[in-house]
Amino acid sequence: MLPQQFGVNQDVLQFGEEQQAEQLLQILNSDEIKNRIIEEFDLMRHYRINPKAKYKYTKLQKKYNKNISFRRTEFMSVEIKVLDESPDTAAMIANRIAALLDEVKNKIQKERAVKALAIVENEYLALKKEIEDKENQLTELRFKGVHDYERQVAALTEQLGSAIVKEGPGSRKAREIQNMLDTLAKYGGLYVSLRDELSLLKEELVKLKTKYDQAKVDVNEFLPATFKVNMAYPAERKTYPVRSLIVLLSFLSSLVFTMIVLAVVENIRQTKRED
Repeated sequence: MLPQQFGVNQDVLQFGEEQQAEQLLQILNSDEIKNRIIEEFDLMRHYRINPKAKYKYTKLQKKYNKNISFRRTEFMSVEIKVLDESPDTAAMIANRIAALLDEVKNKIQKERAVKALAIVENEYLALKKEIEDKENQLTELRFKGVHDYERQVAALTEQLGSAIVKEGPGSRKAREIQNMLDTLAKYGGLYVSLRDELSLLKEELVKLKTKYDQAKVDVNEFLPATFKVNMAYPAERKTYPVRSLIVLLSFLSSLVFTMIVLAVVENIRQTKRED
């Protein structure tokens, strides 16, 4: 939004870039989001993990990673998928993760912005003080009669020549003009140096002021880091385990078990006949 805050090809309304999607995936897999979800939804109890178990946190992490997953889609968006016994709980967890994504990313950026603001503010105030000091020096030189070195020298030189021609080199007017030229010769170099340096410093101050204003915006304002394409909603049908699949597996298991039993019975009968 501000001139130097983003790169040339960046736009706050743009979305779907690979790099940004990868950054969001890193944040989604961060411990901060994971720990916040575990705490807010009391997943230790929700997943029926014994709090006195020796490896309770390992079990909790495995259960979390199994039920909550993230992936980058072919459209460079990020999909949050949550499995749970309760469809409503799954939807709430997914939507909460999406909300935390903005919160955590802005928190990370704000931590950096606060430090950046301190650095830029110190540089800005130091440069402003340096300019004030040099302007005070220029003011002192103006009191000595140095206002615009080049124009004054040109004008006084012309006046001196005219006075010498009209009144002679030793005239009072010629001496006064010569004294002014001597003053310019004494302080003119310092005046020109201060004036030119001030011009450059003021240009730098304008640039630094822009960065300073941007740094304050970064610290004090909040800009959402994501576009939410779809909110999570409770699934109408089970994702896992599928009931028809359970029935099929049970039927196949029973069939295999029956065949094994029949094979064992037939083997016993043949053994008895041989005896």
